[in-house]
Amino acid sequence: MGAMFFGLMLFTLGWTLIDGSESEQDFMWHVRKIPRLVSERTFHLTSPAFEADAKMVLNRVCGIECQKDLPAPSLSDLEDSLSYETVFENGSRTLTRVKVQGWVPEPTQNLTSQGAPVRRKRQVYGTDSRFSILDKKFLTNFPFNTAVKLSTGCSGILISPTHVLTAAHCVHDGNDYIKGSKKLRVGLLKMRNKGGGKRRRGSRRNRREVSGAGREGSQDSLKETAKAGRRRKGSARRQRAADGRPSFQWTRVKNTHIPKGWARGESRDPALDYDYALLELKRPHKKKYMELGVSPTIKKLPGGMIHFSGFDQDRADQLVYRFCSVSDESNDLLYQYCDAESGSTGSGVYLRLKEPDKKRWKRKIIAIYSGHQWVDVHGVQKDYNVAVRITPLKYAQICLWMHGDDANCTQG
Repeated sequence: MGAMFFGLMLFTLGWTLIDGSESEQDFMWHVRKIPRLVSERTFHLTSPAFEADAKMVLNRVCGIECQKDLPAPSLSDLEDSLSYETVFENGSRTLTRVKVQGWVPEPTQNLTSQGAPVRRKRQVYGTDSRFSILDKKFLTNFPFNTAVKLSTGCSGILISPTHVLTAAHCVHDGNDYIKGSKKLRVGLLKMRNKGGGKRRRGSRRNRREVSGAGREGSQDSLKETAKAGRRRKGSARRQRAADGRPSFQWTRVKNTHIPKGWARGESRDPALDYDYALLELKRPHKKKYMELGVSPTIKKLPGGMIHFSGFDQDRADQLVYRFCSVSDESNDLLYQYCDAESGSTGSGVYLRLKEPDKKRWKRKIIAIYSGHQWVDVHGVQKDYNVAVRITPLKYAQICLWMHGDDANCTQG
């Protein structure tokens, strides 16, 4: 009964909310022409040190007041920010310069963030409205199965059979790649059947023990010690499954792409607008993934709501789902009060809208959850949880990273 109620609740939350003043046309995925992002030249760089500490909150971010004194970004500025680094599994690194074609500037929104002293992080606002996904049927099915865990402690989301989208700060602090990112791994959700596979391995061990019964006692003792260790490890995994906690199938990352707007080095601070990264897995998975979409404005969000799931560190090994309304937006950021803790950064923020000329509804990723920031809103300090929007230019860049060219990136 509880599972049925929980399923009904999630279904209701996922459905499009339409009041009397809004029509289905307002909540539809609109096909948009995407600018072309063309790779121009690739340079080899020195290998990273991989010595940075994970950094969640930026020291300085130019806000609406300081933006008034700055000119709009030129095409060359955008091309510089959208150029990107690629770091490979062997530790080598390249820089690729890009050209933007067919770009049309978008109208300026009413809000951007400004630097402020780092204060107490308040990522849960009032009553905690997060839901731990414990039921196996939900956990291993779309959309929750698209959430992944990074070995650096963040979350991410599957966007193809071999690609994961996450936050750039999960692997890079703006100056160097963080500790542990050289051998970065991605954990995919996996529920274990009780005893499945374990007895077969035990049977093989028993056969080996019979065939080697005449070996020295010291070797037998070592075997028994190793067996006990494996039994304890297997027992812990089975207990996690019994408790509703997932196990993870860990996969190595083949390469990582980060925009230069974030990886600026020592000369400039990273820009929050570019806090996103793409990871290519060493081997493909067989799970259903979530497609990319271009972020609509707040007025085009059903009920003004967004959704995302991640692995919050205060709920060990549990997948945590939340939804909330967006409070404000800029061209590149969504400001909201979704309850979230560290570990959930890098999660894919998604919507469920109707597909054009079709009767079905579809979820797409429209932003990446970046974390907690203090921002200046019309001269007043406010704290928000912030997500980086997938704009047409960012869609073009991520699509280029996935496919190697822009042939499949003309519409989003």
